[in-house]
Order: sequence, then structure tokens, then C-alpha cells
Amino acid sequence: MEPDLTELDAHLDSAGVDGYLLDADSEDADQYYLSGFDAPDPFITLYTGSVHLLFTRSLEYGRAKTEARAETVERGSDFDYQRKVEEYGIAEGRSRVLAAFLESHGVDSVSAPPRFPLQTADGIREQGIEVTADTDATITEVRATKTAEEVEHIREAQRANEAAMARAEELIDTADADTDGTLHHDGEVLTSERVKEEIEVTLLRHGCALDETIVACGTDAAEPHDRGSGPLTAGDPVIVDIFPRNKSSRYHADMTRTFCYGEPSETLETWYELTNEARRAAIEAIEPGVETNTVHGAACDVYESAGLPTLRENPTTETGFTHSTGHGVGLDVHEHPSVANSGETLEPGHVITIEPGLYDPDVGGVRIEDLVVVTENGYENLTDYETELILGDL
Repeated sequence: MEPDLTELDAHLDSAGVDGYLLDADSEDADQYYLSGFDAPDPFITLYTGSVHLLFTRSLEYGRAKTEARAETVERGSDFDYQRKVEEYGIAEGRSRVLAAFLESHGVDSVSAPPRFPLQTADGIREQGIEVTADTDATITEVRATKTAEEVEHIREAQRANEAAMARAEELIDTADADTDGTLHHDGEVLTSERVKEEIEVTLLRHGCALDETIVACGTDAAEPHDRGSGPLTAGDPVIVDIFPRNKSSRYHADMTRTFCYGEPSETLETWYELTNEARRAAIEAIEPGVETNTVHGAACDVYESAGLPTLRENPTTETGFTHSTGHGVGLDVHEHPSVANSGETLEPGHVITIEPGLYDPDVGGVRIEDLVVVTENGYENLTDYETELILGDL
């Protein structure tokens, strides 16, 4: 995939700098996106209209020459790294090498992302290189608009996500409840940890992985990002939120469903119906040119009309709808745009979540999340998974 970096070129012109500089490993999505190279240790990427890489050590040099999206790939030894380190120490020696690398590409001034190593910035400033912060996070903004190829990567991750969700649902649905409501499966207590394990195994079989997932039951579900732990219980909500990354493409998916084994309380059932209504209302509001305020507002309208608190109505509320309606998804699981009162404008190629929810420790929590791509004419829901609250048979 060759990214469209027109917007980055425009940033260099408007900032009046010679290049854009990154110093990070490839877990930094901007670094991976710009360099096209996957490396576990930090390396330097310089963009001047074309991409140039610098590796202080030569470990990744050979592979980078073959795999990276770069016009040139260079090593510290090309700029007398060892002698400079011996003469000036590691920190200053590295700074002098980096300054020499920049100067070799005609660069005296660079823009860098908001999160950039302070030591790197200070070190090359001392060598006469001007460094300014890119407060607009231009590469992150460029990444927000996905190509058709990127959307397919996300779609593939989402299919794996749905397989994992189906396995989680199956475990809960086929469980048995003892007299105190604790769920059992295959003779053992069914815990959040057991369901997470099955989710992770399923994802691995579909070429995906994740560091964390959410299986939160009862009062755990009242905190939107509580990972959940311990036994699952009948009559309580179980929020299952899975956000895997495809190991090959590195693109994420994201989906949440809420289940209840057995009969839910009247309040929980009402909350579920309202949340599903809020999800549908927000999705129907999606089209290119619409501000995220409008999409978020559509979800808030549903809750507020039912007399439930939202952050829009009460910024200090600790119960009700206590987060934004969604966020962008791509190389990062949380990226631009934010589907909230952020005033951002939706554009074709934005891939966003729609995930309204309600939370209260006295009830638990409910969240339903779909993954949607903004198209030229409206939207496409990338999620192909039913919404069903009640599982099992008490």
C-alpha cells in the first residue's frame, strides 16, 4: 500500500521546514505507516517528499533495504557512529550522527509529532537542527482516511472478531447455573478468564491476536474499561468487548456485545433496548460531511429522551452514558476521528465505532458496538453479528 502523503507535503510547506522526523519502533502506528517497515527497536524515519531511514545499529539494515517503503536506508556506520560515540559519549554521539544524516539529505529543520523523544529533539537542536512540534499530528490525521485496501484489512480482522465473539457467546449460552446463580461449563466454574482464553485461542486460529479483552460481569460491567474477572453469574449483564489486531496486516477491528444468562432485570432489559436504539440512531446519522457532534448527539437524544443522564447533558455524571459514541479504528484501535462533541467532520474512508452504553453499579452495564466505514454515499456497517441479550435457559 502506497499512502497518499499530499497532506504531509502541505504540512511541510506551511510549517516552513525541510522534513518530517520520526524516532520510534514500529509499534508506533505513524512510524509503521510512513516507513512501511516492522522493527521492534526504534529507528529514524525522515520524510522530505520521499522516505529515508537511519538505523543506529545495522541489525535491521538488510531487511529494511528489501521491505521498507524507503528511497534510502542508511546505518550509523555510514556517519562514523562508533568514532563519534567514543569521542562524545552515546547520547551526543548519536545526536551528531542523526544531525549528519539530516544534513546529508539537505535538512536543517524538521517537524516532529506531538509525542517525540525529548532527548532526540534536544540533542539535534544542539547540533543546529531546528525542531518544531506538529501540533496537528498530521500523519495521524492522514491515517484516519482509509484506502479500499485498508478497509479490507479491517474487514478481515472483523471476521475473526466475529468468530471469537461467537465462541464467547457459545460458552455463556451452553453453561449451567447452580443454585446461587454461578455459571458452570464442563463441570467447572465459568469465569471471565476462561472466556477470554477461548476468545484469544479463536483469534489466533484466525490470524489475529490481542493483548487485552473485556469480559466484565455484574458490577465490573459498570466501568466501561474494566477488563472483568472471576465467575460469571446468571441474571447479570456480561459485556464482551473484543478489539483484535490482524498479525499480518496489523489492522484492528472492534466489537462489543452484552449478554445475560437467564432472565435480566426489567431495568437491564430496558437499558439494552435503549442502547440498541441509540446504536441504530447513531449509525443512521452517518454520512460524509456530517460532524461527529451530530452522530454522538443522535445517541444522546435516545438516552436523554428516556430520562437517563449523558455526559453531553451533565459533564460530571458518573452514571448513564459516560463516554463518547465512538472512535476511529485502524493501525491503532483508538485513533481519529473521535465520535463525540469534537466537531470533526466525517469523510469517506473513515472507519469508526458506534458504541453507546449505559452504566450504573446498581445495575451493571450495557454496551453494543458496531464497526462502520463512511462511504461516498453514506456508510457500510462492517459488523455482521446479531444483537441478542438473553442466553441460556434457567
